[in-house]
Amino acid sequence: MTASLKQVLGSFSFVIFWLLAVFPAIPFLPIGRTAGSLLGAVLMVIFQVISPSQAYSSVDLSILGLLFGTMMVSVYLERADAFKYLGKLLTWKSQGPKDLIFRVCLVSAIASAFFTNDTCCMVLTEFSIKIAAQHNLPPLPFLLALASSANIGSSATPIGNPQNLVIALTGDISFYTFLVRILPAALVGVFVNAILLLCMYWRDLSSHNDEENPYEEIMAEDEMNFHRFSPATMSHFAHSNFQESSSRFFGRRFSASDSDLLRLPSFLLYCQEISVASTNWKSTLWKSCVYLVTIGMLIALIMGLNMSWTSITAALVLVVIDFRDAQPSLEKVSYPLLVFFCGMFMTTEGFNKTGIPSSLWELMEPYAQIDHASGIAVVAFVILILSNVISNVPTVLLLGARMAASAAFVSPHYVIKAWLILAWVSTVAGNLSLLGSAANMIVSEQARSVPRHGYCLSFWSHLKFGIPSTLMVTAIGLILLCMFYDFIQV
Repeated sequence: MTASLKQVLGSFSFVIFWLLAVFPAIPFLPIGRTAGSLLGAVLMVIFQVISPSQAYSSVDLSILGLLFGTMMVSVYLERADAFKYLGKLLTWKSQGPKDLIFRVCLVSAIASAFFTNDTCCMVLTEFSIKIAAQHNLPPLPFLLALASSANIGSSATPIGNPQNLVIALTGDISFYTFLVRILPAALVGVFVNAILLLCMYWRDLSSHNDEENPYEEIMAEDEMNFHRFSPATMSHFAHSNFQESSSRFFGRRFSASDSDLLRLPSFLLYCQEISVASTNWKSTLWKSCVYLVTIGMLIALIMGLNMSWTSITAALVLVVIDFRDAQPSLEKVSYPLLVFFCGMFMTTEGFNKTGIPSSLWELMEPYAQIDHASGIAVVAFVILILSNVISNVPTVLLLGARMAASAAFVSPHYVIKAWLILAWVSTVAGNLSLLGSAANMIVSEQARSVPRHGYCLSFWSHLKFGIPSTLMVTAIGLILLCMFYDFIQV
């Protein structure tokens, strides 16, 4: 096969992958992102751009292992009500709409750094909308606060988002180094993002009814997935709790008028109380174990242990201490995402083999040296555009090794700096448009499907805030990242 034909066929395969990754329901081939990534990989092999062995070897099992492990840990954290407590933290002793916006920004940023931005947006979108409805506020500022802060916060750790996983493992950057280097930029970025939100939506957040809607409060509690009962029935909680335990103990349901219930011996009532107390004690113990295992995993990651095996080990420990069939928990893992990554690795490897990315980088490299400000600006601009055109993970796969090699030519001291610049800009670039990151799309889809309070987060309403937020946060973060890089010794 000639080099020109290889470039044409490889480019065609990559374009198919890109179209289906960005527009998964495209009319002429509505097969979705996962099938689209596999189609791109198969076309690369069929067109002999890469061999089958090269396709298999391009799949990074360590990244897949880390993704699987963190998703499993997130499943058990959700079962242990960790996200319910995060949701309650949003409204605890709230001081008004502006305070709520700051809380949404802070909580979503912290949660996304350790539980991934996609998971954070999945579980907090409905709660954010219910908070807005409870306080008679427009949902748009809260949805923008959640999505944008989740993306910014996820930049602080290797497990915050998929592209950071790729960067940390490919660049051999430890969890601690990654965290310490980017944390200042992430903290200031979240603060700047929150201030910009308040400035743009100050009037909307000020023209609300100070009286909370009690009906909305009841509905917010009742309809949340992680709440167990409705506050409207709290006055009868002891009675309903007794009925539930009675039905488990005797194998049938009693009603308040059941004469058998009235004639129950006192020692059976005592047994019910013991049963309920035992169940509560076991539940509390199990939740505590889940939290301790998660904290242990984070400590191990900070200490520099292998990230993939640490997360997988933590997931298996949680499976063991759960002491039940793990099938329901395993079914909640996003296997299509893992398959998507496999296809993306193969497709990107094929596109690299065409030589087109290398040729483009050679043209840009003289102007993209990260040892001076103009070079960093050029690199950031290219990453920003590519992350919104072909998505952030493919951008990292295409540019990562080339940026690191170019930085190493200047000085080995700049290699990690190059990887961290790529991590910061490719992550914050997700805030530019609604299609910039999966977290944005999750917030949009989840908000649309909220019962009684569904809201359509449009492309243009997101773009209106996304452009200034992305440009400001990216620039300020790059200044802090470069300024502290030489001062912070890791």
